[in-house]
Amino acid sequence: MTTVIASHLPLSGMFISSWRGWLVLLLIGSGIGHEEYLTQLHDSWRGGIMEEKTAQISSAERITYRGATYDTYTVSLKEQEVRLFWQGKDGLPYKNLRTLKVSLESEGKSLLFGMNAGMYKKDRSPQGLYIEDGQTRVSLDTGDANGNFYLKPNGVFLIREDRAEVVETSQFSASPDILYATQSGPLLLHNGKIHQAFREGSKNLHIRNGVGIISPDKMVFVISNEVVNLYDFASLFKEHFGCEDALYLDGAISKMYAPDLNRSDLGGNLGPLIGVIR
Repeated sequence: MTTVIASHLPLSGMFISSWRGWLVLLLIGSGIGHEEYLTQLHDSWRGGIMEEKTAQISSAERITYRGATYDTYTVSLKEQEVRLFWQGKDGLPYKNLRTLKVSLESEGKSLLFGMNAGMYKKDRSPQGLYIEDGQTRVSLDTGDANGNFYLKPNGVFLIREDRAEVVETSQFSASPDILYATQSGPLLLHNGKIHQAFREGSKNLHIRNGVGIISPDKMVFVISNEVVNLYDFASLFKEHFGCEDALYLDGAISKMYAPDLNRSDLGGNLGPLIGVIR
């Protein structure tokens, strides 16, 4: 069961019934029956709400799923710019969302949302493939070793101009239209199936964050507020968001900047970062 805590409730339409009487008198001379008018008014109101929902370009929600709470941010590439960041103009890693936010503001831009974007090495360089602004900065890692990153299948989260994807590492193909990419592991979901190594009821509990693909242009970023296992985390993407593909990004070090949720994890000592900017 999933509980969604909504931060905005529509107020439109609350007063329609209290105006019914005088609307009848007002409309007698217009040739429009009051029932017909109310139907038109209702349809117009519903249309306004639908337009408002359509115009919503992102949504931040705190949800409860299987007894744990999660902060989530859904965004569409059709309406907002999603980027990866690693190093500033000085060539040094941003390391945290505060540094990135200040840097963007110095350029007249705003950070609307931010999160860590995958695993990294001691020098804060990305662990595995990293593409930024169409340039491959770190090569694809197809090796074998210990740790979550190498729990196969692992994968790549990538952004093209008009769509986002999560693909298995072995299926990744370099292309000039890939603007951003970060490699991590394990895959949470692949073609709608939960990773075969995950076990329901596992006691391997940690803070988790990841990204899932809802539709070609829409993605959701999620961080758990309590420690959870990988099976439950993957199930959230599958059952609540309807994702076919999702990628684990990292664990206890994970951070999220989401002002709409009054969340500002601006500290830390991180590697690559994801930002939704304006």
